[in-house]
Parts: sequence; structure tokens; C-alpha cells
Amino acid sequence: MTNLISSLQPDRRRWMALVVVCMAQLMIVLDATIVNVALPDIQRDLGFTQDDLTWVINAFLITFGSFLLLAGRLGDLLGRKRVFLLGVTVFTAASLLCGLAPTQGVLIGARFLQGIGAAMQASVILAIIVTQFAEPAERARAMSAYVFVAVAGGSLGLLAGGLITEALSWHWIFFVNLPIGLATIAAGRLLIPADEGPGLAHGIDWLGSLLVTASLMTGVYAIVQATADGWGSSTVLGFGALAIALMTAFLALEARLENPIMPLRILRLRGLSGSSVVRAFLVTGMYSTFFLGALYLEHVRHFGALATGLGFLPWTMTVGALSLGITARLVNRFGPMRVLVAGMVTVIGGLVLLSAAGAATPYFPTVFAAFLCIGLGIGSAFMPLLTIAMADVPAADAGLGSGVVNVSQQVGGALGLAVLGTAATSHTRALVAAGHPLTSSLVSGDHFAFLIGAGCVSAGILVALVVLSGRRTEPGLAAVTETEMAEEPTAELQAT
Repeated sequence: MTNLISSLQPDRRRWMALVVVCMAQLMIVLDATIVNVALPDIQRDLGFTQDDLTWVINAFLITFGSFLLLAGRLGDLLGRKRVFLLGVTVFTAASLLCGLAPTQGVLIGARFLQGIGAAMQASVILAIIVTQFAEPAERARAMSAYVFVAVAGGSLGLLAGGLITEALSWHWIFFVNLPIGLATIAAGRLLIPADEGPGLAHGIDWLGSLLVTASLMTGVYAIVQATADGWGSSTVLGFGALAIALMTAFLALEARLENPIMPLRILRLRGLSGSSVVRAFLVTGMYSTFFLGALYLEHVRHFGALATGLGFLPWTMTVGALSLGITARLVNRFGPMRVLVAGMVTVIGGLVLLSAAGAATPYFPTVFAAFLCIGLGIGSAFMPLLTIAMADVPAADAGLGSGVVNVSQQVGGALGLAVLGTAATSHTRALVAAGHPLTSSLVSGDHFAFLIGAGCVSAGILVALVVLSGRRTEPGLAAVTETEMAEEPTAELQAT
């Protein structure tokens, strides 16, 4: 088998390796949404209280968002293939533990471990793609495939979750990861090209690693707790302040080290940092649609789990169609900025349509058109946004750049979901307290949140026009060479 793989042409092997990393990404995205559908069954089986049940989701989110930067940098230093395969192994083993979990504690602990494995593999996937596909047209096609899996996989998770939970049991939503994970490990060992990082010979910035991981962990914890405790609670304010203090200490440390875990030069790449802000605003609208849109279909329209998954098909199918090369061709013809802005405007249109959907509004055409618009927008916006983000990142820092991209998406999505979820709940409670019917109050709360989401995406467009316009985004056109970038930390150290 090894000889057969070795005999493959390099070009064919690259595309097969792309399939492998997309399989790993699919596992992560599926897991992020498939669990939501099974939560009622998990609660009944293991005896979770409503408050404790949130930890089935939050345990994964906290470790996933916290370890992305560290894992991405370790990929640069130790080899991305090695970190990727280790991450898939940890994720697959943790999935088995989740499926077998007999108690609440075992399930939550396994979900923490699952988040670490997901961070390890997700943090280097983009780095593997951009280093394997340097030619702009090929990279655009590879990014389209990644975007399809990363975005459409979420609604596929809702559909799969409904099918598996109804046909089998909640345990199987975790067991489905096992064959995918084992196949990914086997194929990854054969197909992903080996890469050797500089290693840890000069030491690793363990203090910096601890500070950034602790900062992200406390920050994400504060965000996810805000939904339950409120933004003004002592828990949220205390952990939020601690996260800021730890991040400040981390940045101060990194500026003084010759071999930091996160060279601060990476933050001076306008394409990477600017696109990360835009992405955070964009995923606020996307995540709100997944979460609040599913609640609207289930609680207001009384759709079952399977019907809810089917309801998102306009989104999934549209993203899938665009990923076949349409978005790549549009980017090549019009440039990433025009396609990005047009996509974000379309997302706003979809969110505005959802804000007009009431309890008696038929699914077709209003809700169908809203999901279609959001699918068109996301399918058009994500790929050029990734292209802009990674265009200036030197190959030596590709893992760290990939980690920054994922952190912006996960932390931005968690923050947006907490803000919009809290806004919808508060608005609903206020209307119920004023004597309005529960159903109309729920719908009004969702409408309020969808409009806030549309406002966030509008803010993202403004940031894109101000920060990202006029940039050249072809791979390899970084304003500073890798040699110069490598010299900058020493110059900064001497300056201090």
C-alpha cells in the first residue's frame, strides 16, 4: 500500500490529502452540531439538570477555543502532519469515551478531551492546505472544498443528529466518529506529506503557552457562562477581567522573548488580523441562525429533529453548489474583496427575512428564501475571507496563522451566540412579563436577535472596507520576506 501511494503523482496525492484533512474537519463540525439534537435524550438518560446539561456543549467549546493557538504553533515547530494525526487520534479516542460514558462526569471529562483533540487537528488544517496549494487558482478550489465542509457540515449535523437519535440512541452520535477517525488516521499517515519543523531544540515558550491558553480558557468560560448567569454577574466579570489580565501578560512576555510561542509579527499582518475581526462579526450572524433558527423551527413551528435538519437544506445545498468551483471562479474574476462584501450583504438579507418570519409564516417561501440567502452569502464570503487571511502568512508561521483564523471563528462565534441568545431571552421575558402571549414573545425575541446579527455582519462589512480594501492577496506577496520576519523579534528585543 505504501509503495502504491508513493507511486502517485504529486498533484493527485495533494488532492487526496485535501480529502483527508476535510474528513477531519467534517468530524469537528458534525460534533459541534449533532450533539445539540441529542441533548434531551442525554439529559433523561444520565440525569442532568438543565444547568449542568450546558456543560456537554461548553466543555468542548472551552478546550477547543483555548488550545488552538498553542496547537497551531506546535504544528509549526514539530511538524503539522504529526500534530494533525495526534489530534485526530485524541479526538477519536475521546469520542469512544463519550459514547460509552455511564455518568455525567465521564461524559463531560471526555468532552473536554475531545475539544483538545479537535483543536490540535483544526489548528493545522488550513496550514496544510495553504502550504500544499501555492498556486492561486488551485488554492481557491482547495479553500472552496474546506469551506463547504466547515459550513455545510453544521446543518448536516442537525440532520444526522435527528436521524441517529431517533433510529438508535444518543451514544451513536459519538460512535459515528470512530470509523471516520480511524480512516482519517490511516489515510493521513499515507497521503499527507511529512514536514519537519525546527523542533524544540532552542526551547519552547512554556510560560507564554500557559498564559495564552489560560487566557482563552477563562475568556471562553466567561462567555459561555454569560448566557446562564448574565453579563453583569460576578462570575462573568471576574473571569472576563482575569482573561484580559492574562492576555496582557502574555503579549508583554511575547514582545520580550527571542523565541516566543506567538511571534507578535503575526499580528502585524493586516490581512490576517483584519480578516479575523471580519470573520468574528460574520460568524455571529451564522451561529445565530443555526441556534435561534433551530429553536424557531422546533419551538415555534413545532418541527421535529429530523424536520429541522431538513429545513436547513437550502443553506447546505447552496454552500455545496458554490464549493464546486463557482466561488473560486468568482474570486479569480472579481477579486476576493468584491465577492466577500457581496456575500456578507446577502447574509444580511437572509437575516432580515428571518426577522419577518412569524408563528404563522409558511416555511416556503420566506424561511426557505432566508436560509437560501444565508447559504449564498456564507458560501460566497468564507472562501475569499480565508484567502485574504492566509495570503501574507509566511510558510514557517502557517500553523500559527491557521490557529488565529480558528480562534477568531470559535471565540467570535461563542461571544456572538452568547450575546444574541441573551438578547433574545431578555426580550422574550420582558414581553411575557408585560402580558404578551408566550409564542409571540418567543418570535419577537428571535426577531430582535436576528436584527442584531444583521447589524454585526454590517459592522463586519465596514471593517472589511476600511482595513482590507486595496490589498494584494495572491499567495507569496507578503510585504516582508520570511528572513526579515525571522529577524524582527531580535530587533524588538534589542529595542527594549
